[in-house]
Amino acid sequence: MDSHDLPATLTDCDRLREHYGPISGLAEKKVLTFLDPHARSFIALSPFHVLATAGGDGTADASPRGDAPGFVKVLDDRRLLVPDRIGNNRVDSFRNIVAHPGVGLLFFVPGVDETLRVNGRASLTTDAAVLAPHAVQGKTPRAAMLVEVDEVFFHCGKALKRSRLWSPEVQIERSSFPTLGRIIADQTRVGTAEEADQRLEESYRTRLY
Repeated sequence: MDSHDLPATLTDCDRLREHYGPISGLAEKKVLTFLDPHARSFIALSPFHVLATAGGDGTADASPRGDAPGFVKVLDDRRLLVPDRIGNNRVDSFRNIVAHPGVGLLFFVPGVDETLRVNGRASLTTDAAVLAPHAVQGKTPRAAMLVEVDEVFFHCGKALKRSRLWSPEVQIERSSFPTLGRIIADQTRVGTAEEADQRLEESYRTRLY
């Protein structure tokens, strides 16, 4: 069903604001234009964030990014550097950034229900002098993302509390969901699940960096 066929569809920003009411005073005031000490500390503790990008044609993408806590480097009050580790070479996020530099980063710290949102404009660098300090296990990243910060604010923990994201009690038995190898084999019809799982395990062992 097309969105135009849905009743009471909100397609106008004025109607959207009228429907939800005014922004609370604190929610509006908490947005900073720089990385204050609290934001810096949170980023230093964070081993994981989600990177949101949009292409020049308006298509959107969200990509998980993770490494040791503090892998995202705060260069100063307005700049972040994110080394890019080895992957599958799809470069969806980077293709979007080349076309449209706007990005959003959502930082998580395990055990903390609140998250940190950073919005800004990104560029890519392959400068060897910039990349060298971010080598891990002797392997230098092939590129890094530099983020010029526009907005910084903490997001309340309601979503993580509702989902109980950090609670061991809600973790599923891994065997209750297919392996990625099985999923790939079913979706692509290339090879067997066992072969795909073996390739993935080998990649996890030898190609994290």
